Amino acid sequence: MSVDKLYKQLHVDYIKSLDDNKNFIEYWMSEHLRMNGMYWGITALFLMRSQNEFKLNEVKQFVSDCFDHKHGGFGAFPKHEAHLLSTLSALQILKMYDCLDDVLTSEMKEQIYKFIVSNQLDDGSFQGDRFGEVDTRFVYTAIQSLSILERLDPEIVDKSVEFISRCQNFDGGFGMVPGAESHAAQIFTCVAMLAIVDRLDVIKNKELLLWWLSERQVANGGLNGRPEKLPDVCYSWWVLSSLSILKKLDWIDKEKLKNFIFGCQDIKNGGISDRPNNQVDVYHTLFGIAGLSLMNFEDLEKIDPIYCMPLKTTNKIKKYPYQN
Repeated sequence: MSVDKLYKQLHVDYIKSLDDNKNFIEYWMSEHLRMNGMYWGITALFLMRSQNEFKLNEVKQFVSDCFDHKHGGFGAFPKHEAHLLSTLSALQILKMYDCLDDVLTSEMKEQIYKFIVSNQLDDGSFQGDRFGEVDTRFVYTAIQSLSILERLDPEIVDKSVEFISRCQNFDGGFGMVPGAESHAAQIFTCVAMLAIVDRLDVIKNKELLLWWLSERQVANGGLNGRPEKLPDVCYSWWVLSSLSILKKLDWIDKEKLKNFIFGCQDIKNGGISDRPNNQVDVYHTLFGIAGLSLMNFEDLEKIDPIYCMPLKTTNKIKKYPYQN
């Protein structure tokens, strides 16, 4: 059956239902993703102008309970150790609800800052936490977190830019680390990080990068993350956001992509899946809706392609480099 619209209310109801699954083992086995999942769901609600569906006091309490007083930063769930990924999600949630200062004291902000910068390595890369995994995702995560806190320092930025520039490949794309395979999600983290710090000038051969990104659209309108892979709704964000940052959003067929996203909806229970007829999840629900927002479909709240938050929110963030 052809689907010709976004079923917003179904998706709102689906997101609201996700916290009602505490009797299922899957809920407790996914503790390590809870903060990220809350960010995905809340951002989708903001884009559908339904952000008040969650009780703000409960959201603030959960985020506060996840603060890691020993290491600084936020864990994914209460009593979990801090990680850069969950720290960014926590800051994004508080920023979207405009309650950063309500939840975070000056001392907590300083702890978060120290946690983030302590994870930068000598080569400019970032590890996600003290266990040492390095990935360009963590550079983006750290830099956006510091941007939200308005604590970006030139010495941190310059080293990060140098590391990211070394992650660009001969095909124009970017990988997880220098020499790693180009991947659409990694391209987003690198391009968006450079955009935050106003250093898109370091990208070599933008035309080749744009060609690589535009080639991700396949026959059914969906986008894939690498050559010869299946399309996946999440690349409606990773690819489109990068094209949007580089001012070339018209390099893909928007109408065909919109129809692919529409076809991945569960029009009975709500939610969006990676591909038609697959199981829905909140991750793909957000990024399908975010892709539609970037393309100006369905009267959604405009999303910032750099920060993956509503433009109304990011317009309040002081931009780097800071002026005296």
